[in-house]
Formats: sequence, structure tokens, C-alpha cells
Amino acid sequence: MNRASRNFLSDWWWTVDRASAITVLLLLGIGLMLAVAASPAASGGPVTEGNFNFAAKQVVFAVVAIAILFSTSLLKPNDVRRLASIIYVLSILGSFLVLFIGTRTLGAKRWLDLGFFTLQPSEFLKPTFAILAAAILANPAPSQLPKPAQALLLLLPAVAVLMAEPDVGQTFLLLLVCVAMLYFAGLSYKWMAMMGGGAAALAGIAVWKFQHVQHRVMQFFHPTEKGLQVDRSLQAFQHGGVLGVGPGAGTVKYRLPDVHSDFIYAVAGEEFGLIVCGAIVILFCFLTVRLLIKAANARDSFLQLATAGLATALALQAFINMAVAMNMMPAKGMTLPFISAGGSSLFAVALTMGFILALGRQRPQDELRERLGGGRP
Repeated sequence: MNRASRNFLSDWWWTVDRASAITVLLLLGIGLMLAVAASPAASGGPVTEGNFNFAAKQVVFAVVAIAILFSTSLLKPNDVRRLASIIYVLSILGSFLVLFIGTRTLGAKRWLDLGFFTLQPSEFLKPTFAILAAAILANPAPSQLPKPAQALLLLLPAVAVLMAEPDVGQTFLLLLVCVAMLYFAGLSYKWMAMMGGGAAALAGIAVWKFQHVQHRVMQFFHPTEKGLQVDRSLQAFQHGGVLGVGPGAGTVKYRLPDVHSDFIYAVAGEEFGLIVCGAIVILFCFLTVRLLIKAANARDSFLQLATAGLATALALQAFINMAVAMNMMPAKGMTLPFISAGGSSLFAVALTMGFILALGRQRPQDELRERLGGGRP
């Protein structure tokens, strides 16, 4: 692994953003630790014996995710654009297929049952949309249709299929990523305000049309009623305190639905306390700030916008999950990147991070070729 070596792995290690890669591995390690802690509660209950099946699956998913991250990080920017185009189309088609043959859970159809695991195609919309929107907004070629309008047209089929499932949380996360990218691209405040008004109107429609969304919003603003999941989540944090009750010693987790996925942060709070919860926040903050700085220093506008958009998607998803667990936002049903159990979410964030590492790799020969007029890599 030393700089003088000319092997494949050494070339990758010394050209990739090592600090970001190590941060992701630390988050994955914490996720596996919490999967072991949450598995007995997710597979059993207060009076039924649980097992570690969820933890064993998560180990397999983590290995696959690392392979996705590593292989994707080897791509060149043009290859990233091509792969994102293919996956975005497949994700739209898969999300549309879910409406007819998908598995229904809690009133929503979001998953395709593949036998060995269930796939949620909509998870892959965020990273691929960020790449394609960046390609549109950074394209210097003139066009009759404004670039922001093209990005919104690209977003339209994703929003339509997500609202049909319905998956309101993913819809608004995707909208926030789009708005952030338009802001990074220099869209005027006037248009940003108009888009904000449109998003607010869409939020009002979602609250009016979907009963479960209305129920969650009303619970959040109720002075005393918090809802079962959030109430148990807050109990878990209270029980854990600063240092936690210790690995495997948590009790509130056995009465908390979705403890291994949407509320995995509460398991960290109960068993490992404020220390590990704070460490998770610090790791996400470090990763987000580092990626945004890398985006600002990128050599062209596509790399800047794509890296910033992907970093924003990761940061927003992490913030929303932790905020819901601590009753700072209405319940959304969103996973914690790299940490929550589940294959679809883990594979999607691995793809996100693989894209980021690929776009940020230092390629001296390609940069020299660009300067000499050889074209973009």
C-alpha cells in the first residue's frame, strides 16, 4: 500500500478520498454493532425469544455494499453519468412495477419481493437523480428549454411514482435535493421562493390526501400525544443516559417497532448512550463538510454539482432519521445511512458514496490530457 507500489489496490488507495472512505467504514462498523444489538428485539419481543438473523443478513449486505462502493469508485466521470442514467431508468420502472406486484406494508407498496430479500427501487432514485441533474445543470451547450426546467422535468416521473406508492418522505427528500442543487447552480432567489411555495403546496396536498401523513403531523404538533414509536424512542434515550445501559442490556428496544431500521438511533441511545450517539453525529458532520469542501474545490461544474448534490442527499437523510427518533420532526419512515438494517438502503448509500469517491479521485494523467485538449475523462 505504499506510494511506490504500482499495483491496482495501491493506485486506488492513493487517488481516492481516504478520509471519507474511512469515515464510511466507521459508520458501517457502528451499523453492524447496532444490528447485533437490535436483532433480538426485531426478531422477537418482550416475551418471545429473538435471534440474530437480522444481524447475519446485515453482515452479508455490508459485504455487498462495500463491493458496490469499491467497484463504483473505480469509474471515470463519464462512466458515472452512464451508469446513473441506466439505474435511474431502472429505478423508475421498478418503482412503477411495485404499484402492481409490490409487497404492501402499512398501507404502502414500496418493495419487490425477490425471495432472498425485498428490494425498494425508489432508494436508488436519489443518487442517480443527483448525477443526472448535475449533468444537465453543468452542460454548457445552449438549449431552448432552461436548465432548471430540464432538471424539474427529469424529477417529475420520480415524484409521480413515489406519490403513487405513496412514499411522501422519499418524495420530499428528493425535492430537497433538487432545490439544493438548483441553489448550488446559481438559481435566483425569486425562483427558489417559487419552488419553496410549490413544495409547501405539495406538502399541504400530501397532508390532506394521505391519512397516515395527516395523523403523523397532528401527533407531532399535539402538546402531549407523541405516537407509539416516538414515545418509545424517547424512552430509550432517557433509559440510556450518557453512557448507556450496555450492549444487549436494553429493554425499551423490545417494545419499539422498526427498531432495526427507522429507529436504530434509539438503540444506540439506549445501549451506548450519548457518547455513541454523539460520535454518529460527528461522523456525519465531518463527512458532509468534507464532501462539500471537496465539491467546492472540484475542477469543473459537473463534479462540483454532483458531489454537492450527493453529499446533500446523505446529510438530509441522516438528519431526518435522527430528528424523527428524537421527536424533532414528524415520523418519516426513513433509514439512517450506513447504519440502519436493510439491503436496499445500504446498497443505495453505498452507490452514493461510490459515485462521490469516483468523482473525487485524483487522476493526474486525465487532468493533464484535459489541459492539452484531449477531452474530458
